[in-house]
Parts: sequence; structure tokens; C-alpha cells
Amino acid sequence: MDFYPTRHSANAVLPAGWLRPQWLAPSPVHAFCTSRAGGFSGAPYDSLNLGTHVGDQPAAVRANRQTLQQALGVSTVFLEQVHGTEVLELPMACADGQRADGSWTRTKGLACTVMVADCLPVLCCTREGDRIAALHAGWRGLAGAPAPSPSHSSKGVIECFVQSQAALGIDPGRWMAWLGPCIGPQAFEVGAEVRAAFLRHAAQSEQAFVPHGPDKWLANLALLARQRLEAAGVTAVYGNDGSAPWCTVGNPLRFFSHRRDRVSGRLAAGIWLA
Repeated sequence: MDFYPTRHSANAVLPAGWLRPQWLAPSPVHAFCTSRAGGFSGAPYDSLNLGTHVGDQPAAVRANRQTLQQALGVSTVFLEQVHGTEVLELPMACADGQRADGSWTRTKGLACTVMVADCLPVLCCTREGDRIAALHAGWRGLAGAPAPSPSHSSKGVIECFVQSQAALGIDPGRWMAWLGPCIGPQAFEVGAEVRAAFLRHAAQSEQAFVPHGPDKWLANLALLARQRLEAAGVTAVYGNDGSAPWCTVGNPLRFFSHRRDRVSGRLAAGIWLA
């Protein structure tokens, strides 16, 4: 894992400890993922909580979001995430709170942003650097709606996004993706119904589940996302490999985690075009 230095190449001052995606993105593309440090919220949201819906003081969240925007030097757009599969295009003027689990844009200076506290942020850009996207991938959004019949695969947020872009003429192979921190494979205990939801999509999903007691499994969310991206035609995938430093649950000083703390702040991951 790598982190932003004190200053970004665009001379924006960034708090220490933010993650810097290490990938072969073209020069117009900039991306980030916050840590929990450097904000104004008190416990248990300390300190850079960016979520307005978790019980934190509104004034503290506003100050935290202002800190984020000042650090980046671009406009950030926050969604109302619902663990679904809809991905919106962001125009030049766009208000926070639109109901979706991802966004994409061709507009410069506008950061597609998702919030997480165990779910997986997926940041995407084209190899040419002319389009970007940020996807919120918890297990529900990643698995998608149940298939209508055994002969059909369920579509999650990744498939819905890649296929919608293909309909606009963007070949899946033009995309690259970076996976941010999420709940790790040693902490993400799920029931048999979660495993079944992924196995209905692809038999190889079985590789991402390890038995952990009667009808319980440990799930590797990052591996499931990598499998989905590759199956959708996105072969350049970077970031989270499922190892311990990426686990939100196992790094309480660095990351928020709803599974660990129940009452928790939210991290933000985002991407923009300069």
C-alpha cells in the first residue's frame, strides 16, 4: 500500500495517511482514499468522518467535507448509496444525495466519490484518461439481483456499469480499476445465502469462500470483485489483494469499520480528471 505525500502534484495539501492508488492510470487521472485521521469529529466518529447518515454532528461532517474539498481542490459529489447497481453520469453541476451506488463523468475537476466502512470502493478510468468512475461494492451490490433463471447470470454493479459503457461505445478492455480497502477475508463472515448468490453467477466464486463453521463462510470481497471485473472484460486491476493491510476491520487506527464498531464513520474514495 502507498500513501499520498504531503503535497499532491497539483499543489493540493493532503492529510498524512491518505491512500494513493498505485496503478498505470494516465496523467489526467487523479485518485485518493481517505483515512480516518485529520478531521473534526469526536468519538466514535473520530475524526475524518464524511458520512452524514451515521449520527455524527452535522457541523463536524460539514467541516470534514470542506477539509476534503480543500485538500483535493476539486468539487466532490456524494451519493445516497443503497447497496444497489445504478451508476449515474455526473454533469458539470450536480448536487449531493442522488440515489445510486456509483457515478461516472467526462467532466474535468469533478470527483466521483463513494463512501465506505467495510464495503469495497472500486475506482475506474479509461486507458486514454477521458472517463472515470467510482463504484460502491458491498456484497449485495457486487452480487446484484438474483438471476431470473439458472441460464442467466445475475448482474452486479460492476457488470451494470461496464455493460452500460459498452452500449456507449467504450470497450470493456479500455477500462482499468483500482480496489480500495474493505473488510478482509479473515474478518468477513457470511451465511450460506451470500455464497450461493455468487455461485449462481460463476462457479469460480467458490475460490473466494472458506468454510467457517456450520453454514458460515469467510468471504474474500476483493477477490470476488477481481473475478467480476475480469469476467466483464476489465483485465487491468490494481490495489486490494486481500492482505491484512487492506482490511478495514483489522486496522482500527487507519480505517472506519461498521462490522467492527457498529457505530462508525465513513471513509471516502474518489477519482477526478485534471
